Amino acid sequence: MAKGLISRDDILKTLEEYDALGRDTFLDRYGYREASTYLLVHEDKEYDSKAIAGVAHKHQHGEPLTWQQFNGGLGEAVGWLKREGFKVVVSRNPKWTRDELILACDLVVRNGWEGLAAEDPRIAELSDLLQVLAAYPVEERAATYRNHNGAARKTYDIATHHPDYTGKRTNGGRLDVVVLQDFLDRPAEMAQAAQLLREGLKAGTLETVLAEDDDDAEDEASAPEGRVLYRRHRTRERNKGLRKKKIAAVLKAGGSLACEACGFDFALVYGERGEGYIECHHVVPLHEAGEGTTKLSDLALICSNCHRMIHRSAPWPTPAELRDLLRWQARSAGAMVPGPRVAVPPMTAAP
Repeated sequence: MAKGLISRDDILKTLEEYDALGRDTFLDRYGYREASTYLLVHEDKEYDSKAIAGVAHKHQHGEPLTWQQFNGGLGEAVGWLKREGFKVVVSRNPKWTRDELILACDLVVRNGWEGLAAEDPRIAELSDLLQVLAAYPVEERAATYRNHNGAARKTYDIATHHPDYTGKRTNGGRLDVVVLQDFLDRPAEMAQAAQLLREGLKAGTLETVLAEDDDDAEDEASAPEGRVLYRRHRTRERNKGLRKKKIAAVLKAGGSLACEACGFDFALVYGERGEGYIECHHVVPLHEAGEGTTKLSDLALICSNCHRMIHRSAPWPTPAELRDLLRWQARSAGAMVPGPRVAVPPMTAAP
């Protein structure tokens, strides 16, 4: 069966069956759940989009798709329905991102750890910033996306999860608590991150970063400064001109291109292929350093593994702190402390 090979007529026949059976019976018959995010709207009626898209397959292929055989999002069910001219709307708003929560939590902090009413002008400003931030594409937002009521409710979700709050807590997500704890543990850093976000969004200098599946996605999810500022931080690190200048300065001073954390030297291990290669890490995160010119002293030369370990979770260790961790780990394991020379296993003959 070719997934997605359905026509407008197939969909209309499925809508007729849905109306004739009723929602509950239709979903039970074909083993589908109620739509959690997307609804198909036709002639002022709402339908469970994934169920409609899956069952419509039976008209050309003899049997419907099961719930497990495809996803109900933009890439499959929603895309198939829209391709045939049907309107699909979002039934509820997506989860708050770390960037959004940093802005909301900072507002709660500045309000004495209390939530704010929807009529408060500061909530209006927060709502406007969240629209500019645009953490999700338009097609994934409900009509109420980050409006005044939603923004105000989120401030109460945060405020009522403060350790000193004694009343009844509102419903909040796991990330709400994580960001709240970050503000408790590192108030100055998080306040600076929020300030940079506000300034960048108002000035239009911060590039909107939607959810993606590239190599940085895992790092961004736990970046102390949020996705948008993390991307600015990584742009600094990937500045080829700065990297070349840093390498040249180290070599001119008589140093080697060994990792400042673990001592790994690409040239020693890979020979000519590794000659001149090392990654560049901006030691001070953007949320601490603020905007400004990057100096060579702000940069450290580190290997790919150590670079990833530094960015894996907040707070980010410096290369020196990571080196101390490696030495402690080596001593605990009874292994040799990492140094600039790396043992290479002997080559084995090909069978």
